Amino acid sequence: MSGRTVVVTGAESGIGAACAAAFGAAGDRVAIFYHADRDAAEASAAAVRGAGGEAMTVQAQVEDEASVDAAFAAVEQAWGAAAVLVNSAGLNMTGVTVRDMALDQWRRLIDTDLTGAFLVSRRFLTGRGTAAGDAAIIHISSIHAYAVRAGGADYCAAKGGLTTLVETLAVEEAARGTRVNAIEPGMILTPMNARAQTDIDYRHALERNIPMGRAGKPEEVADLAVFLASDRARYITGARIVIDGGLSLMQALGA
Repeated sequence: MSGRTVVVTGAESGIGAACAAAFGAAGDRVAIFYHADRDAAEASAAAVRGAGGEAMTVQAQVEDEASVDAAFAAVEQAWGAAAVLVNSAGLNMTGVTVRDMALDQWRRLIDTDLTGAFLVSRRFLTGRGTAAGDAAIIHISSIHAYAVRAGGADYCAAKGGLTTLVETLAVEEAARGTRVNAIEPGMILTPMNARAQTDIDYRHALERNIPMGRAGKPEEVADLAVFLASDRARYITGARIVIDGGLSLMQALGA
């Protein structure tokens, strides 16, 4: 399994950074796609190398077609076509209700979290050509693809759309040997949950809603991504795998 070319978007922090390091530990070459923070991306690259893999950093705006194309072209020039794509780039929900949400905000999140997923998936596939061969696409989605929250219309709509994108891609690409799956995390301690990382009382209040009693770690999501990209998951495609400590099972309780 080692020695593959792996692209990880949003790899400068959080789940993306953890995935990059985990694939590095598997002996892969990891292309770290980052939006703006070059220093953070280089730190992720150092973690990949420290784990035993090779790394390169590539600036990419996943919502921009030309930027995505240029980023994949740089990877292909250095290492050839990618065998694994982990799409972790995304924005979090704003907490703004639909009646108060500006169109620009709606478009900004949909462009990043849904259109970005489409663009990186398409470029990954076209970079591989039409020949059959083992490959994997893994999108980092969310339990909020189906467990909606007030103030999250933009995010929930994007993740709900991502579900159908993943399922459609799985059907379209199965004959070529490309598996496409979604990971749906719940509460994970990343910069997207910055307050939960710094405010212990706030975090514990949220963790009381989780049957397992704690938030998840980015490394736990990364372990799942590595599994889904491995031969051990060779018959899994079109799946939505929840990793939330049981949180989503609690959504209908109390009323």
